[in-house]
Order: sequence, then structure tokens, then C-alpha cells
Amino acid sequence: MLVEGLIAVAAAGGGAIVQAAGTDAWAGIRSGIARILSRGEAGREQAELERLDQTRAELESAGDGAGSERAQTVLATRWQTRLEILLEQLPEGERQQVAAELQALVQQARGQAPVQSTHNDFSNATFTDSQVLGSGTQNNTINR
Repeated sequence: MLVEGLIAVAAAGGGAIVQAAGTDAWAGIRSGIARILSRGEAGREQAELERLDQTRAELESAGDGAGSERAQTVLATRWQTRLEILLEQLPEGERQQVAAELQALVQQARGQAPVQSTHNDFSNATFTDSQVLGSGTQNNTINR
């Protein structure tokens, strides 16, 4: 059974895979995850790369909205489970090394995540009781 810290690393790894798909970070995350899961077996690494490509294709075909959110959740959970199984099977020393490699990949994915921002311009707005009437631009920033 894995300790909470390793489960959190596996969860972050699953999330990083989903987050990186379709971004500039994808190539590095893709190859890093495949290398970690294959544990040096070339044929197995190719199979992992194909699984990762399938994940990216599923995310792209899900589009936007609720379907996209469901796909992201399902796929992140699927990869988390695979990473948890790997970590459970490794000897303690190797487990810590793989966890550190996963954490580095998670940081890489977070570092290249798109930044979204919110900016509301109320310069031409009219405030009436609890309502705001006006027009302008809105920019959203969400740091993940």
C-alpha cells in the first residue's frame, strides 16, 4: 500500500499528463512518462508512447465544455492509477527515485501551462443598486 505522499505524486502525474496534452510541454512529458512506465524496456516504451498519444487524441476529440471536463477527469484518473501501480511494485529505493522523476515532470508541465487572466474594465459602467451595467473587455487569468 502506498503512503499518501506517493499517491499525491501519482495523482499529480496523471494530472500533468492531461494538462500537458496539446501544449509545448507535451513532448517532454510524453517521453518522460513513457520512460518511467517502461522501466528501460524499449518495446514497452513504444507501447506507452502510443497510450499517451491515444490520451491526447481523446482529449482533443472531447472538445470544450462538460465533455472535455469528463474526459480530463477520466484520463487523469486512469494515468494516476497506472502510476500508483508502478510505484507499488517498485523496491523502496527505486520508488523514491521514480517519485522524484514524476515530481520533476509535474513541475515541467506546470511551468508551461497556459496562463489565463481576468481583467474587468468598468470605466464606462453605471452602478445601480447591486447591478453593474456597462460594456467592455474581459480577460481571464487562472494560474494552475
